[in-house]
Amino acid sequence: MELDPLLLSRIQFAFVVSFHAIFPVFTIGLASYVALLEGLHFKTGNPAWAKLSRFWTKVFAVAFGMGVVSGIVMSFQFGTNWSNFSQASANFLGPVLSYEVVTAFFLEAAFLGVLLFGRDKVPRGTHLFAALMVAVGTFISAFWILAANSWMHTPAGVEFQDGMLHVRSWTEAIFNPSFPYRFAHMAVASFLTGSFVVAGVSAWYLLKGHMVEANRKALSMCLWMILILAPAQAVIGDFHGLNTLEYQPTKVAAMEGNWERQAGAPLLLFALPDQEAQTNRFEVGIPNLASIILTKSADGVVPGITEAAVDEQPPVAIVFWTFRIMVGLGFAMIAFGIWGLVLRLRGKLYRPGLFHRALPLMIAAPFIAVVAGWFTTESGRAPWLVYGMISFSEGLTPSLSGAMALTSLIGYMLVYAVVYTAGGYYMWQLVKGGMDDAEPGADEVGAHPKRPMSAGGPIGDASPAAPTGRDWT
Repeated sequence: MELDPLLLSRIQFAFVVSFHAIFPVFTIGLASYVALLEGLHFKTGNPAWAKLSRFWTKVFAVAFGMGVVSGIVMSFQFGTNWSNFSQASANFLGPVLSYEVVTAFFLEAAFLGVLLFGRDKVPRGTHLFAALMVAVGTFISAFWILAANSWMHTPAGVEFQDGMLHVRSWTEAIFNPSFPYRFAHMAVASFLTGSFVVAGVSAWYLLKGHMVEANRKALSMCLWMILILAPAQAVIGDFHGLNTLEYQPTKVAAMEGNWERQAGAPLLLFALPDQEAQTNRFEVGIPNLASIILTKSADGVVPGITEAAVDEQPPVAIVFWTFRIMVGLGFAMIAFGIWGLVLRLRGKLYRPGLFHRALPLMIAAPFIAVVAGWFTTESGRAPWLVYGMISFSEGLTPSLSGAMALTSLIGYMLVYAVVYTAGGYYMWQLVKGGMDDAEPGADEVGAHPKRPMSAGGPIGDASPAAPTGRDWT
């Protein structure tokens, strides 16, 4: 059997980016949460805020470290598997990715050490400033990465000359048509991810009776965020979809499973897209609803997949189903926000029950939704690396063989299996160990570890306290 280097390279990039994406989306939200906790402690002096900040800073350190390790691979793949694309797009992507390193990564690295190891060793105002700079750095990083990725979907401000893309307007290229929607969508996804992780862990701690005061505060804060941001994300997603309809109509047609251009298109709840036959099997839908959502008219015209040539159509089944996974989980997040509000209004928010047992299970929801969303948008761009300009086959490294691509793919899988297993186990042990009960300032001078991953503390040396039996009404 002949190995296809193009297919294997696409699988490799999808594998690496899927495992990498879950860390930035978590650390962006968590960095802002830690900065908020530091600000509340600085203003009020309440030790509960300090305990929360200490604990979640440790979690942030582990997640940030794993994100850096998994992200380094991304840049190498441009040279090893996609050299033609790298050369053709270097005039834009080269500077933009360099700006991300200079303006964001250096900022994060400079203040991360102060945040992790400077507590009780620098003035409280300096430590708060470090937390703010780390949070700002994560957003600057997201800005440049989303600018680069959005440009690949809606290229602007460039022109082809002798096989190279030359920038004629940096403003148009960076602030390309899809960038504002994609950046807002990712930013809110980051806050939702951080909120569900903190809320789930806090609910689990409350069931255990561990650090009740601090975890009540954390749970309350995160549920307010979820209540506001989950519906807001649906609205932002709708605007993003309308923008995609304008610039990438075939992607939207694949998301809707709409093969033929038609007025009054139904919203398909279930279907089995058959790309070979260019049709769907076993359709179940709501009449006219897709047209209402996309055109604001029951008789609005929705584009069809068949308007694109067969070799320019995305993998419809992947786009169709990952989009529904993302949307379905989004509605589940909205439901949990409303559930929490109902319990709050009834005075039962902190009373252990089904809600507190269900919240930890929702920790995985935003991560799955983010990965599903990336599959939707990236697979929906196929077969283009730069939409309408550079195809996958044109961007592939000419000398790359199927055997070479398969070897590197297997290598990445093995390395990631080790890294993620070790990192996941370490983080689980960190959460299982519970929060440090020491008061701020209790650390001895020089007691802090000198290795970034050691900021998580020793493993297995603590466990959540037994339930206290106190009244949580």
